[in-house]
Amino acid sequence: MYRRILALLMVLAAFIGNVHGATLELSTSDAPPYSTPDGSGLADRIVLEAFRRTGVTVKIVAAPSERSLVNANLGIVDGEYLRISGIEKMYPNLVMVPESICENEFTAFARDPAIKLKGWESLGPYSVGFITGWKLLEENVAKVKSLTKVKDDEALFDLLANGRIDIAIFDRRRGEAYLKHSRERGVRPLTPPLARRTMYLYLNRKHAALVPILAGALSQMKRDGSIRRIMISALGTAD
Repeated sequence: MYRRILALLMVLAAFIGNVHGATLELSTSDAPPYSTPDGSGLADRIVLEAFRRTGVTVKIVAAPSERSLVNANLGIVDGEYLRISGIEKMYPNLVMVPESICENEFTAFARDPAIKLKGWESLGPYSVGFITGWKLLEENVAKVKSLTKVKDDEALFDLLANGRIDIAIFDRRRGEAYLKHSRERGVRPLTPPLARRTMYLYLNRKHAALVPILAGALSQMKRDGSIRRIMISALGTAD
């Protein structure tokens, strides 16, 4: 057992030595409140602090959802967030850091107050839209009146505002933040959400040795209250 632990420590030390002085590049397709251009979003701050505790410097870059995943899988960037578990089944060069960053609520937004939903199957009578690359939605939204995939938040809510779709499926916090700063009126999130999922950071497998170190850092941040404090600072609440 001692030899195994020693060997693991040697591997990890070698990895840290290899990346020391280098900057890893992480891609994200998220928007406020999770990610912002200045790196002050909820997820940005959690990820940056986890890397800081490992002694590794990172840079965050923005990309459309599907491209962000593809670039991370190809090694064009070193990692990607926020994603549900299981992404490695579709993108085999990605390795999930097995400590969650936060929880997302995948929620239907609509203009019609009469729309009532209960689960994925209840979407059937409606025209639905969501962002290309959101894998949970690609897996679960089927047999609807019509389906439109778009590249970003603005395009999605424009479809809803113009009556081209009945329902836009989006993260609740991100949708509420978008609507707060846009001119869209009369759009509301429907309750309950269609799904709640914990969200994760993924690294390209060339950095697999860093995965347990980051998992340990995130676990420590949960225990010492750092993640809770970041959530309250970013959102005004830890819920």
